[in-house]
Amino acid sequence: QAQLVESGGGSVQAGGSLRLSCAASADTTSRYCMGWFRQAPGTEREWVATILISGTTKYTDSVQGRFTISKDKAKDTVYLQMNSLKPEDTAMYFCAADWRCRLSSAGRLTSPNYWGQGTQVTVSS
Repeated sequence: QAQLVESGGGSVQAGGSLRLSCAASADTTSRYCMGWFRQAPGTEREWVATILISGTTKYTDSVQGRFTISKDKAKDTVYLQMNSLKPEDTAMYFCAADWRCRLSSAGRLTSPNYWGQGTQVTVSS
């Protein structure tokens, strides 16, 4: 059973950068499709990015070109490098995993099996 633990959140000014980490277990990053989602207060959880077992990456339009998802299989960790941050990126960020790699046409994980507890990102203007 996979366990996911996020870290790296914090408070930054607009234009700044943060790198989120999702530490997994049981060789999850080699066997599962992994993704990042975010949820701002009063809104639904929103897909951010996906990395497939092959390493192929997918992004939602609002972060394309600013965020990069990657993984280190040796460390069993997935990262989300976030650059040029905007106040609208403020949210709780969650890591997710799906061993079946069920995806929407855009690349969103549709039914993750596992979720982390989240890490807060706050971007001030």
